[in-house]
Amino acid sequence: MRFRIYKRKVVLLTLVVVICGLAFWSSGRQKKTDSGSFPKEVETVRRSISSSSSINSHIQEQATPAVSRGPVPRPAVQTNNTHQEKAKDKAKLFKSEVDNTSLVYRGIVFQLNFDQTIRNEEKFKTVRQKDDLVVVVQVHNRPDYLKLLVDSLRRARNVENILLIFSHDYWSPEINKVVASIDFCQVLQIFFPFSIQLYPQEFPGNDPRDCPRDIPKKDALKLGCINAEYPDSFGHYREAKFSQTKHHWWWKLHFVWDRVRVLKDHKGLILLIEEDHYLSPDFIHLLKLMTALKREQCTDCDILSLGSYSHISYSSKANKVEVKAWKSTEHNMGMALSRETYQKLIQCTDTFCTYDDYNWDWSLQHLTVSCLPSYWKVMVSEAPRIFHAGDCGMHHKKASCMPINQKTKIENILQSSGNQLFPKNLLITKRLPTNGVGGVAPHVKNGGWGDIRDHELCKSYVQLQ
Repeated sequence: MRFRIYKRKVVLLTLVVVICGLAFWSSGRQKKTDSGSFPKEVETVRRSISSSSSINSHIQEQATPAVSRGPVPRPAVQTNNTHQEKAKDKAKLFKSEVDNTSLVYRGIVFQLNFDQTIRNEEKFKTVRQKDDLVVVVQVHNRPDYLKLLVDSLRRARNVENILLIFSHDYWSPEINKVVASIDFCQVLQIFFPFSIQLYPQEFPGNDPRDCPRDIPKKDALKLGCINAEYPDSFGHYREAKFSQTKHHWWWKLHFVWDRVRVLKDHKGLILLIEEDHYLSPDFIHLLKLMTALKREQCTDCDILSLGSYSHISYSSKANKVEVKAWKSTEHNMGMALSRETYQKLIQCTDTFCTYDDYNWDWSLQHLTVSCLPSYWKVMVSEAPRIFHAGDCGMHHKKASCMPINQKTKIENILQSSGNQLFPKNLLITKRLPTNGVGGVAPHVKNGGWGDIRDHELCKSYVQLQ
């Protein structure tokens, strides 16, 4: 009798083990399938450091280190010293975990920036010509808006001819999946190597020894925080989340023109856009017409712009452009520039990198009146071929973000103007006089860029190999 009961127990136990094994095997297969969000180049690194979660979850959630699930001891009365020692030990353990993960990320970013693997290269090798348009997208961490941008690019005529470069300052499997879904043109991903994510507890990220933003300088000096000597023009100390965008923009500009090997001898245009922009189906066609018009009638135009923020009716404006003095508040969206314009701009590295404004576009505005050989002239489309879909972001604070609503508004504009797109030629309706007004100086300096460490890091990008 006892033997039969024992046999039943053994059979039941065996069944339980088999079921658990099957569940574990299925779970493992699912995780393997999900790993497609990481590029193949980093899969080995990912497996080597992720025992129970992905690299991304370590960085994004900044989880505390896992502990064994032993019996929970009774709370004990401890001295303050013991509490402080345990808190210090816990902080050290957490910092070590973050440091290790950050080092892995830095290695991945270095390797990807060095390899410069172009997706879909063979597929479009015979289609894309050497100096065809390059589109560079600055990406942070708004995948819903990025999906809208990619959707608009997919609908653009002749998009198969472009090289599409995504410049990231945040590693995200979700964003990588969006980029990996692109099958309509050649694609390259590059990564800003000095992001907050890569340096979460030290400059250029948030160093715990940095001064609080609003502390008076005299108190900062008494406190001994490491950047006490360098508040901005308004007496505030740096905030990494605001400094990062200007750093990324300047690094990206230099890296694309001077470090992307496939563009070493590129003589065409580079179009600069951001993750929350939306492009019209004829934007490539329009840039070709503008390039020809610049060559024939505006050889001193420095920038071509796909449009400003005002949504003008297409009915009488679709084939019209204006030549104006460049303004950061109007022409910072959809800027296309040549190597000649870039080379003049990079000569102003010191001025750009030391100007106390955390906005890259306002810093450019300052260059047009303080450093560049002459103020910028921009040829801009009166009927915009680019739209700002981002109703949330660094300068737009809302309780809820509705990308789909923005998409609907933009598509309604384009659909109602469909027969006005793809004009056969362009007409300059307004032009600056030869000896007309000069450049436009920024009407205000916004600060946020007083820290000498930001200045020196920004200036170093032109020397990085």
